[in-house]
Formats: sequence, C-alpha cells, structure tokens
Amino acid sequence: MTAITAETQRKAPVRPLLLAKDHAVLILLAAVIVWLSLASPAFFTSANILNILNQNAPLAIIAAAGTFVIVSGNFDLSTASIFAVASVCAAWLAVETGNPLLALVAAPVVGMVLGALNGLVVASLRIHSFLATLASSMVYSALAVLITGGALITVDVDGFADFGRGSFLGVFIPVWVLAAVVAALWFLLSGTVFGRHVFATGGNAEAAELSGIRADRVKVLVFVLSGLAAGIAAAIAVSRISSGQPQAGAGMELQAIAAIILGGTSIHGGVGAVWRSVAGVFLIALVGNGFDIMNVNPQLKDLVTGLIILAAVALAAVGRRAR
Repeated sequence: MTAITAETQRKAPVRPLLLAKDHAVLILLAAVIVWLSLASPAFFTSANILNILNQNAPLAIIAAAGTFVIVSGNFDLSTASIFAVASVCAAWLAVETGNPLLALVAAPVVGMVLGALNGLVVASLRIHSFLATLASSMVYSALAVLITGGALITVDVDGFADFGRGSFLGVFIPVWVLAAVVAALWFLLSGTVFGRHVFATGGNAEAAELSGIRADRVKVLVFVLSGLAAGIAAAIAVSRISSGQPQAGAGMELQAIAAIILGGTSIHGGVGAVWRSVAGVFLIALVGNGFDIMNVNPQLKDLVTGLIILAAVALAAVGRRAR
C-alpha cells in the first residue's frame, strides 16, 4: 500500500503537465486572443476574424492534411511545389479554355496525382519520405517554371475569381471550404478505420503490417490526401489573385509543418489531431497579426514564432518522458 501511495504521489505533479501538453495550443491561442483583444479594439471583430480565417485558409487546409502524413511517420516537403504546379496548371487551363470551373477543378486533381507519385516513390522504393519529397519538390518546382516559362499567367476569365474572392451568407467562400475540409479530415483521422491505420502505421509500421494493416497503402493514401489539400489550397489562391505564379507558395511546406508540430503532433508519428494543426496555423497567424497591430518590428516575428514552436516541442518531449 505504501509503495502504491508513493508512486501515486510521484506521478501526481505530472498530470497538470500532461494536461498542459495536450491542450497547449488552445491555451496559447486563447492567451494571444485575449492579449490582442486588450491591445486593440479592432482585433476582436467579426470582420477581422473572418479576414484572418480567409487569408490563412490555404495554409490551414495544407496543414490539416499534412497531419495525416506526420502521424503516419512521414514528412512531405513538396506541398509548396505541388501548390505551385496546381496553381499554374489552373491558370493555364483557364486562359486556354476560358472555362473557370474546369481550371479550378484541375488544381486538386493535379495535386492528387503529384501526391500519389510521392506516395508510390516512398512506399515502393523504400526511400525515406524526407529525401523523397525533398527531391520531388525540386522536380515539381522546375515543372512549374517549365509550364509558365518563368513568367506569370494572368487570368482574365469571367467567374474565375469568384471562388477565391466570393462570399456566401457574409462569409468568404474559402472559409466555408476550410470548414468543410477540416471537418472531413477530422472525422477521417479520428473516426474511421483508415484513421486508426494511420495512427498504427506511424506508431510502429512493422507491428501494423503484422496485424494485417497494409502500411504501404496507408503511406500512399496520406500523400494523396496531402497533394489533394495542396491542390485545393492552390485553387483558392490562384482564384484569389487571378494569376498563376511558378514561385507561388514558397515556404508553405515549412509553415505547415511548424503549425502541425506546434499543434502537438509528434514528429515520431503515431500521435496527432487535425484540429490541433489548424489551431497551430491560426496561433502563428495571430502572432503575425499582433505584430502588425502593435507596430512591432516585423523582424522579431520569426524569433517569437520560433520560440513558441521550440517551447511546444520541449513540452511534448517532457510529456513523453512523463508518461
């Protein structure tokens, strides 16, 4: 009895730490919202909140799908390049065909195809996803330049900008798309057999295989989802600015990974949640918004963001040891 009591007392202080780890991104997000609301009365208004959601919808969509990749124990460094290729393909098709719907639908399709190629390379050739997607990102970036010749493709087609700039019931269409994508991916990861297979593959791929899970197929599918999300994000962005740019989305892959890790998804795989990744995106976005509101030197934004991510990773590491 004494031994059990001592063990219980030893673990008792750990519980608040684990609780903080599991909900750190929400705690930080709430703290930043309160801070900005007090700092500026213009912050906590429906117009500003919707504007923040609208501006960051493409990145949040990529991060939501990227959660599957990291939970499965992989990385996808090609999302920004897929984003660029899908953007320029959509712009090119719009100019060539004059059909905005065809052009915008093509972006997610292109994303799915490029994501599937990533998955097949990782699964069939047994190349580490970090190296495979690093290489494919270079190939896809070059492809985007070849499609455009290195120049912008300006789109002047009626209806093309409606998807990225339009609104429904007073809310931007990209925000509706974000809500639908996040809801679907959230359910897919946390409420389906496929989601359980993703967690199992990331936790221990060999054990998953022995239990009857086709880990290679899971890997392909998570990269397909990542590519699809990059294509949807590209459709929003290219419609919004009405031009295809070969350098579009540069750096988005690292921003998405940072948000996913900030949200508590383990880089070792097997742990994560879609809602946390989306919260991580908007936490980073609010930090940037706060620097604008406070007129603070923007050079410090990356410093503060990096420190927040480092703190989140450190908390996650402490939480793993505590368990």
